[in-house]
Amino acid sequence: MGGLAKGLMAIETFTAERPRQSIAEVSAASGLDRATARRCLLTLAHLGYADYDGKYFTLTPRILRLGTACLATMPLPQVVQPLLDQLSDELGESSSVSILDGADIVYVARAAQRKVMSIALMPGSRLPAFCTSMGRVMLAALPEERARDVLAAAPLAPRTSFTRTDPEAVLAELSRIRADGYALIDQEVELGLRSIAVPVLNARGATVAAMNIGVSATQQSVADLVDLYLPALRRVQGELRAVLR
Repeated sequence: MGGLAKGLMAIETFTAERPRQSIAEVSAASGLDRATARRCLLTLAHLGYADYDGKYFTLTPRILRLGTACLATMPLPQVVQPLLDQLSDELGESSSVSILDGADIVYVARAAQRKVMSIALMPGSRLPAFCTSMGRVMLAALPEERARDVLAAAPLAPRTSFTRTDPEAVLAELSRIRADGYALIDQEVELGLRSIAVPVLNARGATVAAMNIGVSATQQSVADLVDLYLPALRRVQGELRAVLR
């Protein structure tokens, strides 16, 4: 169904960086011609999934029904949320679980103690996998050639001056993560943010998601993250492995 596919392409152009777009902007971001982009956007507006002020389109809260329906049918968020809440309360820091979707991570559960990023993170939020602790954990779980393909699929755009953008440097870090079983990020996603992540494993030992703790860089050094948070992350990792099939 080509029409459905084009409508979804138009929806996916709306991001935290581009919440308000014109027809021309959606056309450029999606690769659709202007006439097709216009029809898709006007249909979304007609159905209540978008607002239109005569020039710019914005998505409405109704669009959340699509993502909420998906999250509601996924057992993973239901299983991990109580354990995330306990972990976050215990450590006094924010914790999250995400899955890998192409070159991005998608948050499926989160327990926030304090705001450690300038953007609001919630289930459904997306970030690049290559420069996030959870993303690197999941990339490390892929066969090396598959991880290389993911990194080569799109430019590795720096988010801060600390972001590693050399694919070979990222691949070398993935090798370390495979050996150590955890990933550390020092201000590569956002200045002032450090995080540590471990894979979420099912009963067969397969990586199905990743779990992290994010902290302010003014609070803890990178070395401290391992001592302070890795034992608790690994404990929850073991509890999840016992129940995930």
